[in-house]
Amino acid sequence: MSSTEWEPVIGLEVHAHLKTRTKMFCRCELAYGAGENTRTCPVCLAHPGALPVPNRKAIQYTIELGLALGCEISERAIFARKNYFYPDLPKGYQISQYEAPLCGPGALDVPGGVRVGITRAHLEEDAAKTVHAGGATGRSVGADYSLVDFNRGGTPLLEIVSEPDLHSADDADRFLRLLRQTIVELGISDAEMEKGTLRADVNVSVRPRGETGFRPRWELKNMNSFTFIRRGIEAAVREQIAAYDRGETLEQSTYDYDPDTDRLTVHRSKEEADDYRYFPEPDLVPVAPPADLVERLRSGLPELPGARIERLAEHLGVESASQLVSTGNDAKAEAFAAHGVEWKAAAALAMNRGDFLPENAEALARIVQANVTREALDEAFAAAASGPIEADPYLAQTALGDESELGPVIDAILAANPGQVATYRGGKEGVLGFFVGAVMRETQGKADPKVVNRLLREKLRG
Repeated sequence: MSSTEWEPVIGLEVHAHLKTRTKMFCRCELAYGAGENTRTCPVCLAHPGALPVPNRKAIQYTIELGLALGCEISERAIFARKNYFYPDLPKGYQISQYEAPLCGPGALDVPGGVRVGITRAHLEEDAAKTVHAGGATGRSVGADYSLVDFNRGGTPLLEIVSEPDLHSADDADRFLRLLRQTIVELGISDAEMEKGTLRADVNVSVRPRGETGFRPRWELKNMNSFTFIRRGIEAAVREQIAAYDRGETLEQSTYDYDPDTDRLTVHRSKEEADDYRYFPEPDLVPVAPPADLVERLRSGLPELPGARIERLAEHLGVESASQLVSTGNDAKAEAFAAHGVEWKAAAALAMNRGDFLPENAEALARIVQANVTREALDEAFAAAASGPIEADPYLAQTALGDESELGPVIDAILAANPGQVATYRGGKEGVLGFFVGAVMRETQGKADPKVVNRLLREKLRG
């Protein structure tokens, strides 16, 4: 069976460190980069008799994200013990949520027509960090020894579990980027993958197109790079299809992805919920969020990035709108457009000259739409980054747009560069930029670029 007859099926489990001052169940302060094992106490080290106390702010942050994802907010959420044994888990179990999470079913609409169901968003404590030392690679395989830094242990960790609604590495990338931006804009996490405050487990399987059931999946653990997640998905899809084409039977397993070799290696068989022996945490009472708190948080939600992309896509298309929103320049583009600048030009200005105070948008829009010199335009944007400006002084610096004055300049430049003229007329229109630059230098930046472009094209066609 050829690869074109297979459909990838992808689901993500996204973990974000919440931006609280202290840990989830104790009052140890969180500090990225602190010395090893300097942020610990009897609670997060699981000393006998030490009891957990939930972090109120972490619960609030989880509810906020749940509301942003359209999730049902539980009236009675229960913490549970997730039992497994590993050196970075001092209690021998992780306090998490299972049967009654804080946030139930929801969905995230990814601009472009992809709706990704959210199974749950729940709150738990992160494990400690195992540091592998020595060996050829510094990884667990081949390391001389391993040490555990318990600073991270007990950090509030928000886990968002998606439905298997994604069917390509591209869709998974877009979903994850939009989810990350939503988290960041809510102010609940820095979600920096390079620092490990956002990471994802990626579940990948394939099935014949048209089949509705699910086949054994591979889970790629602790992925902390958009690029590696995309490549890991592509590798898993490629290897699974090849295995099925050879007539092999796949097992549900956990894999490590090596970006250096672009290969997957099996880590262990994939656990199911029963393997963790979940049961309610006896040291914690259920969490019952007050209805007025939930409504207050709901009413305080800002316009979310997905909604802004959808709105701007009507003017710019999904790709350009996504780029604007992801870089935080959408408000400035909207301000330009509101003062009469054409949308595509407004987007380009916001992306390329985004460092200006929002209150200067009206003055800048007037200057942009006027026939001013390039020097005046540059000066205006530079001044607009540090304080309020008035448009009139810059509007007085009119660009040279008289064809009778520009024509001889252009003729002289074309005559001095016959080789570039021949190149342009041979079909390489990118050479036009060379001529525009030459005219701008000759006129000391005072020529109107629009007029220069038009005259050059007319003369080069001759």
